[in-house]
Amino acid sequence: MPKSRSELKILLLQIREGGQVREEEHASFAAYSGLQPHQIEVLNVFDTPEFPVTVADDYDALFVGGASEANVLKPEEFPFVDTCQDLLRHCALIGKPVFASCFGFQLVVLALGGEILHKDDDFEMGTLPILLTDASIDDPLFRDIPNGFPAVSVHRQYAADLPASCEVIAYTQQCIHVLRVKEKPFWAFQFHPEVDKKTLVERLTHYKAHYTDGDGHLDRVLASAVETPESNHLVAKFVDRVLLA
Repeated sequence: MPKSRSELKILLLQIREGGQVREEEHASFAAYSGLQPHQIEVLNVFDTPEFPVTVADDYDALFVGGASEANVLKPEEFPFVDTCQDLLRHCALIGKPVFASCFGFQLVVLALGGEILHKDDDFEMGTLPILLTDASIDDPLFRDIPNGFPAVSVHRQYAADLPASCEVIAYTQQCIHVLRVKEKPFWAFQFHPEVDKKTLVERLTHYKAHYTDGDGHLDRVLASAVETPESNHLVAKFVDRVLLA
Protein backbone atom coordinates (compact mmCIF):
# COMPACT_ATOMS: atom_id res chain seq x y z
CA MET A 1 0.00 0.00 0.00
CA PRO A 2 1.17 3.56 -0.62
CA LYS A 3 2.40 5.47 2.40
CA SER A 4 0.34 8.19 3.98
CA ARG A 5 1.68 11.75 4.02
CA SER A 6 2.54 11.48 7.71
CA GLU A 7 4.67 8.38 7.06
CA LEU A 8 6.97 10.00 4.49
CA LYS A 9 10.61 10.61 5.36
CA ILE A 10 12.68 12.95 3.20
CA LEU A 11 16.40 13.66 3.23
CA LEU A 12 17.34 17.31 2.58
CA LEU A 13 20.85 17.67 1.18
CA GLN A 14 21.72 21.16 2.42
CA ILE A 15 24.57 23.37 1.22
CA ARG A 16 24.26 26.21 3.72
CA GLU A 17 26.91 27.52 6.10
CA GLY A 18 24.96 30.26 7.90
CA GLY A 19 22.64 29.11 10.67
CA GLN A 20 19.78 31.50 9.88
CA VAL A 21 19.44 30.40 6.25
CA ARG A 22 19.83 26.74 7.22
CA GLU A 23 16.76 27.01 9.44
CA GLU A 24 14.79 29.08 6.93
CA GLU A 25 15.46 26.66 4.05
CA HIS A 26 14.41 23.64 6.11
CA ALA A 27 11.24 25.44 7.25
CA SER A 28 10.41 26.51 3.69
CA PHE A 29 10.70 22.98 2.29
CA ALA A 30 8.49 21.71 5.11
CA ALA A 31 5.88 24.43 4.69
CA TYR A 32 5.53 24.11 0.93
CA SER A 33 5.69 20.31 0.85
CA GLY A 34 2.91 20.01 3.41
CA LEU A 35 5.16 17.86 5.61
CA GLN A 36 6.10 18.32 9.23
CA PRO A 37 9.66 19.56 9.82
CA HIS A 38 10.60 16.34 11.62
CA GLN A 39 9.78 14.40 8.44
CA ILE A 40 12.62 16.18 6.61
CA GLU A 41 16.02 15.21 7.97
CA VAL A 42 18.98 17.41 7.08
CA LEU A 43 22.40 16.37 5.81
CA ASN A 44 24.43 19.58 5.65
CA VAL A 45 27.57 19.15 3.58
CA PHE A 46 29.45 21.89 5.43
CA ASP A 47 29.14 19.70 8.54
CA THR A 48 29.39 16.34 6.76
CA PRO A 49 31.34 16.72 3.50
CA GLU A 50 31.77 12.97 3.02
CA PHE A 51 28.93 10.45 2.91
CA PRO A 52 28.08 7.26 1.00
CA VAL A 53 26.15 7.38 -2.27
CA THR A 54 23.52 5.23 -0.57
CA VAL A 55 22.77 7.85 2.11
CA ALA A 56 19.28 8.57 0.68
CA ASP A 57 18.34 4.95 -0.14
CA ASP A 58 16.15 4.46 2.94
CA TYR A 59 14.24 7.72 2.45
CA ASP A 60 11.19 8.25 0.27
CA ALA A 61 12.88 11.10 -1.62
CA LEU A 62 15.82 13.45 -1.72
CA PHE A 63 15.44 17.23 -1.61
CA VAL A 64 18.46 19.35 -2.57
CA GLY A 65 18.67 23.01 -1.59
CA GLY A 66 20.50 26.07 -2.83
CA ALA A 67 23.81 27.64 -1.83
CA SER A 68 25.38 31.06 -1.58
CA GLU A 69 28.62 30.21 0.23
CA ALA A 70 29.71 27.52 -2.26
CA ASN A 71 30.53 27.40 -5.97
CA VAL A 72 29.71 24.30 -7.98
CA LEU A 73 32.57 25.12 -10.37
CA LYS A 74 35.20 25.06 -7.61
CA PRO A 75 35.37 21.49 -6.27
CA GLU A 76 38.96 22.12 -5.19
CA GLU A 77 37.62 24.63 -2.63
CA PHE A 78 34.44 22.71 -1.84
CA PRO A 79 35.25 18.97 -2.02
CA PHE A 80 31.67 18.04 -1.15
CA VAL A 81 30.71 19.10 -4.71
CA ASP A 82 32.07 15.82 -6.08
CA THR A 83 30.46 13.78 -3.30
CA CYS A 84 27.09 15.41 -3.98
CA GLN A 85 27.39 14.58 -7.67
CA ASP A 86 28.11 10.94 -6.84
CA LEU A 87 24.94 10.84 -4.74
CA LEU A 88 22.81 12.38 -7.49
CA ARG A 89 24.16 10.00 -10.14
CA HIS A 90 23.28 7.12 -7.85
CA CYS A 91 19.76 8.46 -7.29
CA ALA A 92 19.22 8.82 -11.04
CA LEU A 93 20.47 5.27 -11.60
CA ILE A 94 18.18 3.65 -9.03
CA GLY A 95 15.16 5.88 -9.72
CA LYS A 96 15.10 7.56 -6.30
CA PRO A 97 12.63 10.50 -6.38
CA VAL A 98 14.59 13.77 -6.37
CA PHE A 99 13.51 17.43 -6.11
CA ALA A 100 16.59 19.64 -6.51
CA SER A 101 16.64 23.43 -6.28
CA CYS A 102 19.16 25.98 -7.68
CA PHE A 103 22.60 24.73 -6.58
CA GLY A 104 21.04 21.27 -6.71
CA PHE A 105 20.13 21.85 -10.37
CA GLN A 106 23.73 22.74 -11.17
CA LEU A 107 24.99 19.65 -9.34
CA VAL A 108 22.61 17.45 -11.34
CA VAL A 109 23.73 18.89 -14.68
CA LEU A 110 27.39 18.24 -13.84
CA ALA A 111 26.69 14.83 -12.32
CA LEU A 112 25.02 13.61 -15.50
CA GLY A 113 27.73 14.89 -17.82
CA GLY A 114 26.58 18.43 -18.68
CA GLU A 115 28.24 21.82 -18.45
CA ILE A 116 27.64 24.71 -16.07
CA LEU A 117 28.61 28.24 -17.16
CA HIS A 118 29.20 31.41 -15.14
CA LYS A 119 28.14 35.06 -15.39
CA ASP A 120 29.75 37.86 -13.41
CA ASP A 121 27.28 40.48 -14.62
CA ASP A 122 23.63 40.63 -15.71
CA PHE A 123 22.78 37.34 -14.02
CA GLU A 124 19.20 36.52 -13.06
CA MET A 125 18.05 37.94 -9.73
CA GLY A 126 14.56 38.49 -8.35
CA THR A 127 11.27 37.04 -9.58
CA LEU A 128 11.18 36.04 -13.25
CA PRO A 129 8.60 34.68 -15.72
CA ILE A 130 9.35 31.02 -16.47
CA LEU A 131 8.49 29.68 -19.93
CA LEU A 132 7.34 26.11 -20.59
CA THR A 133 8.30 23.66 -23.31
CA ASP A 134 5.99 21.07 -24.90
CA ALA A 135 7.44 18.51 -22.51
CA SER A 136 5.51 20.23 -19.72
CA ILE A 137 2.13 19.29 -21.18
CA ASP A 138 2.12 15.76 -19.77
CA ASP A 139 4.54 16.35 -16.91
CA PRO A 140 3.11 15.44 -13.47
CA LEU A 141 4.30 18.69 -11.90
CA PHE A 142 3.73 21.15 -14.74
CA ARG A 143 0.67 19.95 -16.65
CA ASP A 144 -1.62 22.52 -15.00
CA ILE A 145 0.78 25.46 -14.59
CA PRO A 146 0.36 28.53 -16.85
CA ASN A 147 3.12 29.50 -19.22
CA GLY A 148 5.13 32.47 -17.93
CA PHE A 149 4.52 31.73 -14.25
CA PRO A 150 6.74 33.73 -11.85
CA ALA A 151 9.48 32.17 -9.74
CA VAL A 152 12.35 33.28 -7.51
CA SER A 153 15.72 33.03 -9.22
CA VAL A 154 19.11 34.25 -7.96
CA HIS A 155 22.19 32.62 -9.51
CA ARG A 156 25.50 33.32 -11.24
CA GLN A 157 25.97 29.79 -12.62
CA TYR A 158 23.62 28.38 -15.26
CA ALA A 159 23.11 25.74 -17.94
CA ALA A 160 22.59 26.47 -21.64
CA ASP A 161 22.30 22.78 -22.63
CA LEU A 162 21.48 19.52 -20.89
CA PRO A 163 22.92 16.01 -20.84
CA ALA A 164 21.25 13.56 -23.23
CA SER A 165 19.59 11.77 -20.29
CA CYS A 166 17.54 14.89 -19.43
CA GLU A 167 14.72 16.86 -21.04
CA VAL A 168 13.97 20.57 -20.76
CA ILE A 169 10.67 21.37 -19.05
CA ALA A 170 11.06 25.14 -18.57
CA TYR A 171 13.44 27.99 -19.36
CA THR A 172 14.03 31.74 -19.54
CA GLN A 173 15.72 33.66 -22.32
CA GLN A 174 18.98 33.35 -20.38
CA CYS A 175 19.08 29.68 -19.44
CA ILE A 176 17.37 26.37 -18.74
CA HIS A 177 15.32 26.37 -15.56
CA VAL A 178 13.74 22.94 -15.16
CA LEU A 179 15.02 19.54 -16.17
CA ARG A 180 13.65 16.07 -15.71
CA VAL A 181 15.76 12.97 -15.98
CA LYS A 182 14.00 10.99 -18.69
CA GLU A 183 11.64 8.28 -17.41
CA LYS A 184 12.67 8.95 -13.79
CA PRO A 185 10.87 10.69 -10.87
CA PHE A 186 13.72 13.17 -10.83
CA TRP A 187 13.32 16.96 -11.29
CA ALA A 188 15.77 19.83 -10.86
CA PHE A 189 15.01 23.56 -10.86
CA GLN A 190 17.38 26.47 -11.46
CA PHE A 191 14.81 28.70 -9.76
CA HIS A 192 13.76 28.24 -6.11
CA PRO A 193 10.34 26.53 -5.77
CA GLU A 194 10.74 26.57 -1.98
CA VAL A 195 11.29 30.34 -1.80
CA ASP A 196 8.47 32.92 -1.85
CA LYS A 197 8.59 36.71 -2.17
CA LYS A 198 8.88 37.29 1.58
CA THR A 199 11.79 34.88 1.87
CA LEU A 200 13.45 36.37 -1.21
CA VAL A 201 13.43 39.78 0.46
CA GLU A 202 14.96 38.35 3.63
CA ARG A 203 17.55 36.25 1.81
CA LEU A 204 18.69 38.90 -0.67
CA THR A 205 18.98 41.40 2.16
CA HIS A 206 21.12 38.87 4.04
CA TYR A 207 23.34 38.21 0.99
CA LYS A 208 23.24 41.69 -0.57
CA ALA A 209 27.03 42.06 -0.55
CA HIS A 210 27.29 38.80 -2.53
CA TYR A 211 24.67 39.51 -5.21
CA THR A 212 23.97 43.26 -5.41
CA ASP A 213 25.87 46.48 -6.06
CA GLY A 214 24.51 48.19 -2.95
CA ASP A 215 21.28 49.28 -1.33
CA GLY A 216 19.99 51.05 -4.45
CA HIS A 217 20.40 47.94 -6.58
CA LEU A 218 18.81 45.79 -3.87
CA ASP A 219 15.85 48.17 -3.58
CA ARG A 220 15.20 48.02 -7.35
CA VAL A 221 15.27 44.22 -7.39
CA LEU A 222 12.94 43.91 -4.41
CA ALA A 223 10.55 46.57 -5.69
CA SER A 224 9.96 44.55 -8.86
CA ALA A 225 9.42 41.24 -7.04
CA VAL A 226 6.01 39.55 -7.20
CA GLU A 227 4.33 36.67 -5.40
CA THR A 228 5.16 33.19 -6.78
CA PRO A 229 2.30 30.81 -5.88
CA GLU A 230 2.54 28.50 -8.92
CA SER A 231 6.23 27.95 -8.31
CA ASN A 232 5.77 27.36 -4.58
CA HIS A 233 3.05 24.75 -5.19
CA LEU A 234 5.53 22.53 -7.05
CA VAL A 235 6.94 21.06 -3.85
CA ALA A 236 3.52 19.82 -2.71
CA LYS A 237 2.76 18.55 -6.22
CA PHE A 238 5.94 16.48 -6.06
CA VAL A 239 4.79 14.97 -2.78
CA ASP A 240 1.17 14.43 -3.87
CA ARG A 241 1.66 13.33 -7.48
CA VAL A 242 4.95 11.45 -7.24
CA LEU A 243 5.52 10.20 -3.70
CA LEU A 244 1.88 9.56 -2.80
CA ALA A 245 0.53 8.68 -6.26
